[in-house]
Amino acid sequence: MPDIEELIRQAMLAGKFGDLPGKGKPLHLGDNPHANPEWRLAYHLLQSNGFVLPWIEQRHDIEQEFAAACGNLARSWDWRNSIEAKKFPADQITNEWHQALESFSNQVQHLNQRVRDYNLQAPAVDFQMPAINVQREIERLTAAPPSDRL
Repeated sequence: MPDIEELIRQAMLAGKFGDLPGKGKPLHLGDNPHANPEWRLAYHLLQSNGFVLPWIEQRHDIEQEFAAACGNLARSWDWRNSIEAKKFPADQITNEWHQALESFSNQVQHLNQRVRDYNLQAPAVDFQMPAINVQREIERLTAAPPSDRL
């Protein structure tokens, strides 16, 4: 059986898609074709005035808060590494790093509660978020070079 992706690629190379209607024009993706027609105007008004569904806004807030927590921990890690080169007392460096780890762990614990609440509101399993694994995130943030962390 032929691979569909390969067939599409061959058709593209042969120029089979070159004369499709609307070529070069932006797609109009504003209206949901599956929305109840009686509610279409209401959805359009909400969307055009910047309103989003509460669960979508909640997900966005969780993602932003998680990114900020990761950024704080990454800066603490960079500070820790730069301080070690200046020969500061090891116990002071260790204490500061442990405080940063504890703060990050507390933030992730709070975020995981918000993720659980969000998952109860998400309309389908496909939209749910996995819980954040603190240890995996710490390892990721401390193992990667600064440009690859976030």
